[in-house]
Amino acid sequence: MPRKAKTVRYIFVSGGVISALGKGVTAASISLLLKQQGYKVCPIKCENNLNVDFGTINPIEHGDPFLCFDGLEGDQDLGNYERFLNQNVGYDNFMTMGQLYQTVINKERRMEYDGEDVEPIPHIVDEIIRRYRKAAEESHADFVVVELGGTVGEYENNNGLYYEAARILGMTEPVAHVHVTYVPVPEHIGEPKTKPAQFGIRTLMSMGININFLVVRSEKPIDDQRKYKFALKFHINPKNIFSNENLQDIHQVPIHLQNQGLDRRMLKEFKLPAKKANLTRWRRLVDKRLKKKNKTANIAIVGKYFGTGDSNLTDAYYALIEAIKHGGLENDTAINFNFINSDKQENGWGSRGVNGKIKAIKYARENKIPYIGLCYGMQLACIEYARNVAGMKNADTEENNPTAEHQIIHSIPFDPKYQIIKGDGCSMRLGTFPCILKANTQTGKIYDKHNAFADKSNSIVEERHRHRFEFNNEYRQRLEKAGLVISGVSPDNMFVEFIELPRKTHPFFIATQGHPEYKSTPLNPHPLFVEFIKASLNYRN
Repeated sequence: MPRKAKTVRYIFVSGGVISALGKGVTAASISLLLKQQGYKVCPIKCENNLNVDFGTINPIEHGDPFLCFDGLEGDQDLGNYERFLNQNVGYDNFMTMGQLYQTVINKERRMEYDGEDVEPIPHIVDEIIRRYRKAAEESHADFVVVELGGTVGEYENNNGLYYEAARILGMTEPVAHVHVTYVPVPEHIGEPKTKPAQFGIRTLMSMGININFLVVRSEKPIDDQRKYKFALKFHINPKNIFSNENLQDIHQVPIHLQNQGLDRRMLKEFKLPAKKANLTRWRRLVDKRLKKKNKTANIAIVGKYFGTGDSNLTDAYYALIEAIKHGGLENDTAINFNFINSDKQENGWGSRGVNGKIKAIKYARENKIPYIGLCYGMQLACIEYARNVAGMKNADTEENNPTAEHQIIHSIPFDPKYQIIKGDGCSMRLGTFPCILKANTQTGKIYDKHNAFADKSNSIVEERHRHRFEFNNEYRQRLEKAGLVISGVSPDNMFVEFIELPRKTHPFFIATQGHPEYKSTPLNPHPLFVEFIKASLNYRN
């Protein structure tokens, strides 16, 4: 007899009233609770943008594009999924309207629709459902938790196609809808007002969707009167209405929702057995995060994506900030951040803010201040060293000065085993790449100390990459002769992946072409950030 197909349950998380409400943290919390109940969970983020991925969006515009193991440049919420679930996400866990339209139009050009009139409904909707099912199958999921980007009923209305896909899927598959809404408490009234939330729920109902669970965001806990009002007007079981008021730390959210019984109510909705989800490690994590620390490390992040108008935002470096916090937590240390805009006068990518970064690197090197350079931070550290130690005064990167005599960082010919094409004239090294660490280097000792080798017998580590330009191998010997340590290279010796200064020269000066910050999670902090914070404490002392 043929094996019975696995039943997959779909949970859709939508948002109402305002954006940046916390749908991503709610979706991640639901996923964590179900995973701790013993079920396999596949989270998916649906975005309304016509961008194919988030790698081409200026970080000031939409925050840090989260870099996944397989090279996907996705939304920040994918980082929440990884940090909460301790599992990798990638291309199967992310879709944009740009991707969907591109796929459908390409199919139409190949005559795969047999001359049909191709339209958003049903063809885009069918593609959405196909991707949901593919992700479920590839991950062997019991639950697919889908976060619907944007706000229900918003002006662009692109996300209406996602809602239509959810409605259609619910005709044949077990589906539940979670709506995250906002109940303001106007200061001049002092009473929670539900009308804005009601408009969002009504819009959902007009799409043929009735919500099963309501998660209410507010400045203070939602009271029974408001729960009664929602239950009465929209036929929601009052036991399925949950308060998610402002908390001190986002990592408290899963515990707060579990304490109200959300996971058990959800499993009851799907007629599945429930047990007490084991959040012991997570509770310890929250206790550590909330506990007053006896030590503080002062950490400066020098970047060029802080400024937006008169404001200074940190979203462009969200993964890095979290990774540093993880390192602080492991050292029982509070972090005092100092965000330094490397150039407030210019705007754009490329050379903007470079001189400010190089000045900061020089200052850290000369004053023996712990330094960790990431991607561009490694490239500029090599340039700073070439200029100020190795005597190559006009050393630069080809990206910023194509006519420089000493192009320490340069482009390489396209090779499909290394790069992918991102657009006309643009290729990038994207995704996870291996690196061999040199024995007895500070970097090698750090990975060894934390048992972080992917293949210890061959000294191989793996980090995520997202960049166009590479270290110019013609300058390896010259910089090494001047005292720079090349501590990690690709297995084929093609790429310089890590550089450092000897301990006798500098207590902690390490830079990598990779992005270790995207692999760090609260329960598994990245070793480089753990040791960076430790070095920072030693420097302060």
